[in-house]
Amino acid sequence: MRAVIYCRVSTDKSEQETSLARQREELERLAAESGFEVVKVIAEQASGYEADRDGVLELLELCEEGLVDVLLVQDETRLGRGHARMALLHCLKKRGVKLYSASHRGEMPLSEADEMVLSIIAIVEEYQRKLHNAKIKRGMQRAIARGYRPERNLRRQGENAGRDRIELPIEEIVRLRARGFTFADIAATLRSFGYEASKATVHRRYQEYMDERQAEQPSGYEPGTERDHEYTGERQGRRAAKR
Repeated sequence: MRAVIYCRVSTDKSEQETSLARQREELERLAAESGFEVVKVIAEQASGYEADRDGVLELLELCEEGLVDVLLVQDETRLGRGHARMALLHCLKKRGVKLYSASHRGEMPLSEADEMVLSIIAIVEEYQRKLHNAKIKRGMQRAIARGYRPERNLRRQGENAGRDRIELPIEEIVRLRARGFTFADIAATLRSFGYEASKATVHRRYQEYMDERQAEQPSGYEPGTERDHEYTGERQGRRAAKR
C-alpha cells in the first residue's frame, strides 16, 4: 500500500525541528513494519487550526489523484485542531484513505463523536447534491417552457448518444441570452443536456462571440438579439452557398 508520512509542529522554534525529525523517524519505522511503500514525506511548521496549510493541500492533491492509500501521523493532534481536523478527516474518509498513527502502532480508530460528526457532514453533502440536481432540472424545464429545443444541437447520436459535450452551442447561448436568460441559467440548462458548461465558460464564449460580431458590424446588426441569431444563420448560409 502507498503511504504518505505527514509531520507537523506548531512553531518554527529550533527545538521543533528536532520534533519533526523524530516524527519522521518513527513514522518511517511504522511504514517499514507495516509493509507500506512511502511515496511522499510532508513536514511543515503551521498552526493546527489552519485548514489551508500548504502540507495539507499537497496531501489532498495526492489523495485526489488516487496516489495515496494510507496516511501516517504521529498522533491525531498532528492532523490539526477543531474544524480543520474534522475537515481533513472528512476528506480522507471520502477518498478511502486509511489513517495510521505511531501512537496506536497501527490504524487509528475514530471516536464516537468524530464518527457522528462525519456522518452529519455526509448527510449535508448528500442534501446539497440533491438541491444542485433539482436546480439543474428546474433550469432545464424552464428553458424548454421558454422555447429551448435541445434536439437541434444533438449532433452525436446512436452509439455516441448521451456522452458529455465539450463544445458549447454558441447559437443556443445567443438565443437564450436574447430571451433574458442569465449566464447561470444558460449554463445549468446546457449541463442538463450533457454539456460541460460553467457560468464562467458560457459568459466567456458569449463575450468572444459578441466581440467577433461587433468587429464585423454588418448592416442591420443588433448585438445580443434575435436579429443577431438570424444574422448568424444568414452568414453561415452564404458561406455554404459559396462552397
